[in-house]
Amino acid sequence: MTGSRFGNLFSVTTFGESHGPALGAIVDGCPPGLPLDVSDLQGDLDRRRPGQSRYTSQRHEADRVEILSGVFEGVTTGTPIGLLITNTDARPGDYREIAEVLRPGHGDYPYLMKYGRRDFRGGGRASARETAMRVAAGAIARKYLALHMGIEIVGWLDGIGSLRYAGMPPRVRPDNDFFAPDARWLAPIAELIETLRREGDSVGARVGVIAYGVPAGWGDPVFDKLDATLAHALMSIGAVKAVEIGDGIEVAFQRGSEHRDAMTPLGFVTNHAGGILAGISTGQAIRVYLAFKPTSSIRLPIATVGSDGKPRELEVKGRHDPCVGIRGVPIAEAMMALTLMDHALRQRGQNGEVIPPMRPIPGTREQE
Repeated sequence: MTGSRFGNLFSVTTFGESHGPALGAIVDGCPPGLPLDVSDLQGDLDRRRPGQSRYTSQRHEADRVEILSGVFEGVTTGTPIGLLITNTDARPGDYREIAEVLRPGHGDYPYLMKYGRRDFRGGGRASARETAMRVAAGAIARKYLALHMGIEIVGWLDGIGSLRYAGMPPRVRPDNDFFAPDARWLAPIAELIETLRREGDSVGARVGVIAYGVPAGWGDPVFDKLDATLAHALMSIGAVKAVEIGDGIEVAFQRGSEHRDAMTPLGFVTNHAGGILAGISTGQAIRVYLAFKPTSSIRLPIATVGSDGKPRELEVKGRHDPCVGIRGVPIAEAMMALTLMDHALRQRGQNGEVIPPMRPIPGTREQE
């Protein structure tokens, strides 16, 4: 299978299936000398893992990560970092009765048509379980970016159901079950999730992620634009159906006089572009939004077909998230970190000795 590797100079290759014995990753390109131990990774994994509250999947995985290589005496050595998470609550038998039935809204049908066979145990490689390794690898990138460049990455739940956040992007990562930036959302979201559980339904979500402190000059002007590689990274997350940079889709309804970001000696006036122009970072905060589709695994029956092509009716059972977008927040942060880390090394390799002919223009006062 191709496509299990992400990044160029800082790369991540993942392996493993949702209900197999383990998940793993190889992280290559991490500079030597970075202080690193499992506690640096475990915090982000704990934010992503299922079973922590009644509002997410009740699969109870500890998601305890092991560092198998690439770290010696507490610091990275510059060699590949091997990571492993053992699956402790896999239940492949839960999926036996749908082994010959294709789940609408899932990858079952195209997967079968591509490979001629499929891993029906929760989707195999197509499962959201795979993202645990992205979060572990992303924690390495996040620490390097924070320690060496002062970059902070913050994700939040920007919208769910009828709720849509209208405030400024948060400066610190929200610390609650829903990654909600507004505490007034907590009760309405809990009520929505409970209603969905009773009805056997699900809902989509909008997630925001912002990177503070990215300097001007990262990215390339043609195929490897910073926003293009970010879109690639974030669209690779399962259930993501749209990615917006800055004002995103709203730019289609703006005038040029409204959209362009004026510059003054004191700084940018606005940040409609989301911190990227011509595929290159401007020094402003990089702001991105993702749209997660509703979970397809729900109790409500739906017409489908079996792998024999004959009509069936399906009612999915098992442990599933009423809203996958909630746990998508730390995954989005991880993919942002991996993308920025790769561009940081690219910039250092090609333009590390470039001296800009002018002082950087500060970002907007609000840093949005």
